Amino acid sequence: MARQNVSTGGPWEAKIGYSRAVRVGQSVSVSGSTAMTPSGLVGKGDPYAQTIQTFKTIEAALQQAGASLSDVVRTRIYMADIDQWQEVGRAHGEIFGAIRPATTMVEVKRLIDPDMLVEIEADAVISA
Repeated sequence: MARQNVSTGGPWEAKIGYSRAVRVGQSVSVSGSTAMTPSGLVGKGDPYAQTIQTFKTIEAALQQAGASLSDVVRTRIYMADIDQWQEVGRAHGEIFGAIRPATTMVEVKRLIDPDMLVEIEADAVISA
């Protein structure tokens, strides 16, 4: 099967050696994504806003790979403060309420930037 690497052109992709997403066959895996954009971090101090922006980043990567949010079967949510789960969960529910992928939400000690509150991975399977 052919492999398609999706890049956002971010400087860390080449330095660390990863792709924003990888498609093999009908499966797409999206790397851990945050609310960081070329203009900077969206929603500093706001877990809801960061989660919404993170899903915009994930959606753009999925689209480049020929998939959409409706193809997502699993999300993994990493949070710097699990006490903010309701705001993050509200954003997840707004995006995936009807899709209802399997998900995991865990607290981690910290993310790569102290202003980042959430990082999310997604896996999708494109319907034939």
